[in-house]
Amino acid sequence: MAAGLLAAAVLAAGGGKKPKNNEPIHAHAGVTQRVFHPKAMRNWRGAQKQELRVMVWYPAPETAVETQQAIGPPGTPLLEAGMAAANAPMIPATQPLPLIVMSHGTGGSKELLGWLGTELARAGFIVAAVDHPGNNSMEPYTAEGFLLWWERATDLSEVIDGMLADENFGPKIDKERIGAAGFSLGGYTVMEIAGAQTDVSMLYDRCRKQPDLATCRVPEMKNMGTMEQMLAQVRKSSGASLAASADSYKDTRVRAVFAMAPALGFTQTPESLRAIRMPVEIVVGNADPIAPANENADYLRANIRGARETVLPGGVAHYTFLDTCTAAGKQQIGVYCEDAAGVDRDKVHAQVAAEAVEFFWKALR
Repeated sequence: MAAGLLAAAVLAAGGGKKPKNNEPIHAHAGVTQRVFHPKAMRNWRGAQKQELRVMVWYPAPETAVETQQAIGPPGTPLLEAGMAAANAPMIPATQPLPLIVMSHGTGGSKELLGWLGTELARAGFIVAAVDHPGNNSMEPYTAEGFLLWWERATDLSEVIDGMLADENFGPKIDKERIGAAGFSLGGYTVMEIAGAQTDVSMLYDRCRKQPDLATCRVPEMKNMGTMEQMLAQVRKSSGASLAASADSYKDTRVRAVFAMAPALGFTQTPESLRAIRMPVEIVVGNADPIAPANENADYLRANIRGARETVLPGGVAHYTFLDTCTAAGKQQIGVYCEDAAGVDRDKVHAQVAAEAVEFFWKALR
């Protein structure tokens, strides 16, 4: 369904203003949560809770009152996760809406892309972001959560299952218009769900030879031991998953992917990347030390037919793609809040969100 048809449906219900030039709608953003319990056997990666916790953003009527969503202790939040109306009603659109599933970065959480989720919701998308088991900041990290990174695609597939089965959201989702967006290791994850396959030796061999590389010692892993120590543990607990690391985790329901500062791109085989046949958009900063463009974003763009890449100038780095930090956040979690002089994180977010909206509207017509 074209953006104009969705806009007409929303206008008929009084849910948004008339867009110009056939652009996406501009509703308010609603936000709520879901917990899914997949019935299929799966690898929970040592997570304490065997469930998929999901944040859902969606278009809400203009009468819904948006408030600042935040991450951190009540009264002293660390990050601002966008403006949204908690548990607001959804716009009574007469046509089903597209669904975007979102994947956070290593050790992050579903809320850390709130700036993007809220903007996609205002443009007429239903957005579902998941906490990846064993690899999210809402519970203790596990070695399996960090090293079984190909398992993340199964989380997104089962979130799609859960959203389609949800009694409130399911009937309002267009099954033919599903996309995926991800940041950092989430960028890897959306490539995987598009059909990319992994060669784990590309990372393990590199980290064995150069254990102090940024790729091998990301900040979230600082208390996890060396890569070799973690891998020894995972071999004992998850041999079956390790043996399936090179398998395909493609989900044919996903029709387009949007990757921000993708990490571990160099572990995805060129043959599998060349086989991807869907719209792919990649955005990366020109000063990213965690996931350098030359071996991640550039590599993916060079191997995926028709993929587009935007390199953001002016010192945009890796964690610029996270939610905007408060004063307390800058004091307490500095590494995730540090931007180069002249980099305005909110402006970067606005630019990337606009690009994501335009990309998904065109790709999921």
